[in-house]
Amino acid sequence: MSHSYLLEIGLEEIPAHVVLPSIEQLKKRVGDFLKEQRLEYAEIKTFSTPRRLTVLINGLADRQADTEKEVKGPAKKIAQDQDGNWTKAAIGFTRGQGLSTDDITFKTIKGTDYVYVVKKTAGKNVQDILPQIKSVVEKMNFPTMMKWASFNFKYIRPIRWLVSLLDDEVVPFNILDVKADRVSQGHRFLGKPVTIKTATDYEAQLKTVYVIADAQKRKQLIKDQIHDISQNNNWNIALDPDLLEEVNNLVEWPTAFAGHFDEKYLEIPEEVLITSMRDHQRFFYVRNQDGQLLPNFVSVRNGNQTHLDNVVRGNEKVLTARLEDAAFFYHEDQKHSIQYYVEKLKKVSFHDKIGTMYEKMQRVQIISQELGKFVGLNDQELADVKRASEIYKFDLVTGMVGEFPELQGTMGEKYALLAHERPAVATAIREHYLPISAKGDLPKTKVGAVLAIADKFDDIGSFFAVDLIPTGSNDPYALRRQALGIVRIARDQNWHFPMQNLQQTFLSDLKEKQAIFNLNFAQHATDVRDFMKDRVRQWFSTKKARYDIVEAVTKGSNTDILNMLDAAKVIESHKNDPSFKENIEALTRVLRIAEKADFSAISLQVDPQLFENDSEKDLFEAVNDIQKKANDRTINENFEALQRLRPLIDAYFDQTMIMVDDQAVRENRLKQLTILAKLISSIGNLKELIVK
Repeated sequence: MSHSYLLEIGLEEIPAHVVLPSIEQLKKRVGDFLKEQRLEYAEIKTFSTPRRLTVLINGLADRQADTEKEVKGPAKKIAQDQDGNWTKAAIGFTRGQGLSTDDITFKTIKGTDYVYVVKKTAGKNVQDILPQIKSVVEKMNFPTMMKWASFNFKYIRPIRWLVSLLDDEVVPFNILDVKADRVSQGHRFLGKPVTIKTATDYEAQLKTVYVIADAQKRKQLIKDQIHDISQNNNWNIALDPDLLEEVNNLVEWPTAFAGHFDEKYLEIPEEVLITSMRDHQRFFYVRNQDGQLLPNFVSVRNGNQTHLDNVVRGNEKVLTARLEDAAFFYHEDQKHSIQYYVEKLKKVSFHDKIGTMYEKMQRVQIISQELGKFVGLNDQELADVKRASEIYKFDLVTGMVGEFPELQGTMGEKYALLAHERPAVATAIREHYLPISAKGDLPKTKVGAVLAIADKFDDIGSFFAVDLIPTGSNDPYALRRQALGIVRIARDQNWHFPMQNLQQTFLSDLKEKQAIFNLNFAQHATDVRDFMKDRVRQWFSTKKARYDIVEAVTKGSNTDILNMLDAAKVIESHKNDPSFKENIEALTRVLRIAEKADFSAISLQVDPQLFENDSEKDLFEAVNDIQKKANDRTINENFEALQRLRPLIDAYFDQTMIMVDDQAVRENRLKQLTILAKLISSIGNLKELIVK
């Protein structure tokens, strides 16, 4: 016989963004509980609203599965005396397992006989197990927790009721002062308490008290209602999936409606209007069939059609007040020049240990110019980078960004265009914030990409310079996200980014103004490079790259982000070659022996006059050829050239003793291997590769 079990946790309204992860967590925890308790089931169905998290388990087994466990006891010679009688050890062992000596069998392990019994445990009835589900509810975790009344217990919101039904019977348990029962609550204003007759009646009975408990059905209803509104008005409404999810988790009985605002506000940039509607009021914005923004919006009420006109007017009034503020700031901001705002940045702190926002822009001017030259920007692009770096944070002190912080960069672009700045400069002001998440959009223009990298690199260098370095999960200034952004932009633009060389260039230029900035950028230069390499590893993790390949390319001598990414791709493409294992073993043999030399102490000038056999000469000429062409070849071409050295390397080690007594000959051979090791390390530390 199978059962259905219903568990509903009734709460005060949960924040919308927590509803989905919470119901998914509850489903997983319940599934784990049933598995742990050896209770079979067919499915776990979920229901969720702002006031409830519910699971319905269908096809639940009547009882646990019986178990059999083989238990090892003492050795036979201890369990029986010389006459074959059971000893106290055997009797005590079987009694401890709830059995008798009649249940004993013997097994031989490594020549010794041991006592064994098979312990059978009958499964418990489902009614006796389900009250333990209380622990599942209590152990749930949430991003924010709270206490209530005089209890020390913490939860996302206060628990107000619990429903626990096995078919039509209450499964009793209680949490704090709330006792599990069969009474649920309807919509806060439209509904009333409802007595759930059986577990499978749950969804239908809640609908009678104005609660659509199935989140997917509720979402589809919202989509259908908005679609009808758009069709009736010939509108085009883009259903932002994140906004739709949020709205869905704010309501239990959705009713969509349309509102209107004065056309005069359309003179404000549409990004401001959309932000006001979407981000602040949770409204869906409206366009006509030509894509033009209309003075209308669509929202969703948590209720029915009753007095809907009042709801519409109230929402229009709230939106109008916000748009009125936006219009005021938009016009006021244009009364001042960009330079006026730039001057105000001299009094805006970037961080109290680092300096002002104006000083940050000065550093970024230096970094962005050097970076722009390195990646090959033309004269006009360099001029655009220079101008953008001089002003790119100005919108932070405008009234509009003060009121709408999420529009930083966006308003900078708008105001820059109104001030007749070049479009490339205006675009760079907006793009320098990108990407704003691990998978966010990247800058599309070269000028914007250079400014974005320069700004992020300054963030990292500045915070490291004052010892504000991320540790563990602690990263309050989002430096990991900034560094990953640099990696992603470099990859997207196909730009080489040799960290060590660029660092030296940046530090050399910044040194002249170090007294002004009062920052020692050099003291953590190595830490910054290691930090960036960790972000390269993070990038690889999103691509599911082989761990050993990632370690190889990030632990080599090359600090160029693009080269590391390309090297991993090259090694991945060759890892199944028939000769890959032998080639890597030959190259790593060179690396291990070269480690015995002090690279810095030995001049890497090989003297062919000290060669004692042909294998030295052959390897020397082949390596020389690779070295001359290395800078003009791709990573793949260099790797293939190094792999082709295997016969020469094998012959070299067969015929040549490296650590000979003659110091001149020994050092000459170490120099030769050191040169080759440097070439190999430019691909990566191949010793990290696992070859079979």
